[in-house]
Amino acid sequence: MANLISVTDRGLYCEQGDFFIDPWQPVVRAVITHAHGDHARPGSERYLTTSQGRQVLQTRMQPGAPIDTLAYGEELSVNGVKLSLHPAGHILGSAQVRLEFQGQVWVVSGDYKVTPDSTCEPFTPVRCHTFITECTFGLPIYRWPADSIVTDELNQWWRTNRDEGRASMIFAYSLGKAQRVVSCVDPAIGPIFCHGAVQRVNRDYIASGIPLPPTTYAGAAYGRKDWKGALILAPPSANGTPWMRRFGEISTAFASGWMQVRGARRRRAVNRGFVISDHADWPGLLGAIQATGAERVLATHGRTGPMVQWLREAGYDALSLHTEFVGERDDVDIDAVDIDSAGDEETQT
Repeated sequence: MANLISVTDRGLYCEQGDFFIDPWQPVVRAVITHAHGDHARPGSERYLTTSQGRQVLQTRMQPGAPIDTLAYGEELSVNGVKLSLHPAGHILGSAQVRLEFQGQVWVVSGDYKVTPDSTCEPFTPVRCHTFITECTFGLPIYRWPADSIVTDELNQWWRTNRDEGRASMIFAYSLGKAQRVVSCVDPAIGPIFCHGAVQRVNRDYIASGIPLPPTTYAGAAYGRKDWKGALILAPPSANGTPWMRRFGEISTAFASGWMQVRGARRRRAVNRGFVISDHADWPGLLGAIQATGAERVLATHGRTGPMVQWLREAGYDALSLHTEFVGERDDVDIDAVDIDSAGDEETQT
């Protein structure tokens, strides 16, 4: 089976179409699966992404960066390669890239989540011969609880803090995760405030047609003396900084799939952990792979070893594929990569 995509020093390259997918170095033509910084880096001459993802990608890129768009499922011919973008269910505008050339179909999944939520189009399996899959949570121990259970726990935690006279602060990645948290909390419990990095992305989501409960930029409330009962969304990089002092007595939480692992909450130095991930868990990964009907699976960024071993034992032609994507890292503050989370005082616009 000929390779339609190869790994180069600049990223995943389709030679027949002469374009890159989520390149980690500047290129002439870049197809972008989603706007997280390990997949969407500035400096390329031209970008292609989904119509829904244009706003958040434009915020990430240098001013005036040329961005072309495709609707989900719309087909484009590039030097004889049929290219289309399909929902990945990861964050707003996230896509799987389908390529077809001389009877071969490859799909690059980017990052994906198979459980639907209200902030992005749900994951759609795409039939193919070769599937490039992420493996961020590629171990059998990762099995997400139902969203309804986590939402109830989150709202009860906030309600209890309010009743006991505390503010509640949730650390969540600024692009995607924070908006998902905001979308599922009960605004009747109290006011919702956001760090500037989060509030900026909230505006992009709303401008893209995603409804969110009302939130207030925390920097606009510097004179506020009583934060009791408030919910505050902030990027992980804000944890432990002087920015937190203004809110008085607070209970802290972290939203991540890593919160399922014993000790992750302690490493993050927070009071509570909520298992909320924008990536597929182990059953989700296996189900997505099976739904593609792929004969060959290339596993990247995450726990590729166990995934490849399991797939080979199940009869797949499976290999690990080295890339510079990081997924949802527990040891890296992805906000330092995916969206500028500089001091809140500097993000008032």
